[in-house]
Amino acid sequence: MTASRTLVITGAAGRLGTYLRSSLNEVATKARLVDIVAPPEALPGEPVEIYQGSVTDADLLDAVCRGADAVVHLGGFAGDRPWPDLSEVNVGGTSEVLEAARRNDVKRVVVASSNHAVGFRVRGPQPLADDVAPLPDSLYGVSKAASEALCQFYSVKFSMDIVCLRIGSCFDAPQNHRMLSTWLSPADFVRLTSASLTTPRPGFRLVWGVSANARRWWSAAGGEAIGFHPEDNAERFAELYPGRPPEPEYVGGATI
Repeated sequence: MTASRTLVITGAAGRLGTYLRSSLNEVATKARLVDIVAPPEALPGEPVEIYQGSVTDADLLDAVCRGADAVVHLGGFAGDRPWPDLSEVNVGGTSEVLEAARRNDVKRVVVASSNHAVGFRVRGPQPLADDVAPLPDSLYGVSKAASEALCQFYSVKFSMDIVCLRIGSCFDAPQNHRMLSTWLSPADFVRLTSASLTTPRPGFRLVWGVSANARRWWSAAGGEAIGFHPEDNAERFAELYPGRPPEPEYVGGATI
């Protein structure tokens, strides 16, 4: 049974937020759901509060962080677009979330980063470490690398426990050959979030968000260190993508 915990979830109307909400009892006892697009209203008995607004709204973030135990920050643009948009929402929004958590003494924050923060790393014979230095493959990747830097600063400066998830490809099922390596199942995403919220005093951590795929390129060490033990393997979908085409040279793939 989950210990009593009030969780703030930004980006709650998006795909990852919806996965987390559907398994809320595995990570929290109640949640405050925030998105620029209003999340669906609470079902009867569902322990959630709905807030519509931007992650750049400091007053809104103060309201939802007040008295909360942890924040899972999933809000932001999930792909490349003009830098002013990425800078304002992905970087500026992350800064506002971290600052609201600090002001309201919320010491645990989990942040959705991306494999594209290191997407121009070349695949090698050994699994890529969780904490390899950024090498973005796009402006979107740059925004995620900047957000990781903000998280490290807040963790060290203000003694906050912040886990950044370098998420691979989180969908109901892999959608192409590459995702047979990079897939993070919805259930494993919930397990990863739960581990990130409960591991004792992680400080600042970078952790790959990827399932136990037979073809995975990324290390499992970071997940194991925080108690994340993925149970799903994309190989069960391999028959959907027969053959073995050349693997992409870069871990971020050819495009995002």
